[in-house]
Amino acid sequence: MAHPVEITCWHWVGFISCVLLFLAADLGLFHRRAHVVKVREALLWSVVWFSLALIFAVAVHIFRSPREALEFGAGYLIELSLSLDNVFVIALIFGYFQIPPEHQHRVLFWGILGALLMRGVMIGLGLALVSHLHWVLYLFGAFLLYTGLKMVFVRPKVEPEKNPVIRFARKVYPISPKLDGQRFLTTWNGHRALTPLALVLIMVEATDLLFAVDSIPAVFGVTTVPFIVFTSNIFAILGLRSLYFVLAGAMTYFRFLKYGLAFVLVFIGVKMLIARHVEIPISVSLGTVAAILLISIGLSVITAPRNK
Repeated sequence: MAHPVEITCWHWVGFISCVLLFLAADLGLFHRRAHVVKVREALLWSVVWFSLALIFAVAVHIFRSPREALEFGAGYLIELSLSLDNVFVIALIFGYFQIPPEHQHRVLFWGILGALLMRGVMIGLGLALVSHLHWVLYLFGAFLLYTGLKMVFVRPKVEPEKNPVIRFARKVYPISPKLDGQRFLTTWNGHRALTPLALVLIMVEATDLLFAVDSIPAVFGVTTVPFIVFTSNIFAILGLRSLYFVLAGAMTYFRFLKYGLAFVLVFIGVKMLIARHVEIPISVSLGTVAAILLISIGLSVITAPRNK
């Protein structure tokens, strides 16, 4: 068997460059003008991002190892599934600030760029901690276990006006009461001011940061290879951005999904806590996460009220 290809800085540069190129094409060619993203268009883009993730997984299988390909798949599925809860929160934020559907894509686009930077920093810090202090994995495991149980028993509240980031933004910069097309900055009362669209972008970035605190440690539960952790995260949030326009209006129907996500967090947390004594194969982890999600979604569909 050939030796796996060593990951160098050029692989990182190449991956990030490709992502930025695709995003530039997305905004510059396909979404130059504001328009409402239809379900068909969103599904098409979702298939594109999923296909790219699948091709990447095959490349990892060929040039690295089958194990790392499975780790990528597990990390991708965990990040994608845990981020589904983020869809509902983002939809509430858009509704609260009364952002028209044709302007929502722009917020999600720029939100991806912020997520690239934030998640890169968080993954780097997390892996640095794990490499120097291995017991940190047990802290991550306990945190995921706690978060999973909390998700079942505590209902989160979305109150943008009480968000400390939004309150800070209102203190340091004037805020226009009205939208100005797709602009984040405008002129109001003779001064430069943030538009409500900018506030939504700030809120979405803050929300993504909070969700990343849960999802990134969960991915550490299946792999600690930096390149695999980062790429699986980025592919998942790219796919989720397109899936948002498909799922935003339907998230309330998936009433058992929250419990499925909680079980995923608990499973990964327990896996990390017992890793020293019991090694759960990556294929079993991937299968378990997939089964939990399929069961929770299936139960939601089966028990959904039928329109008469």
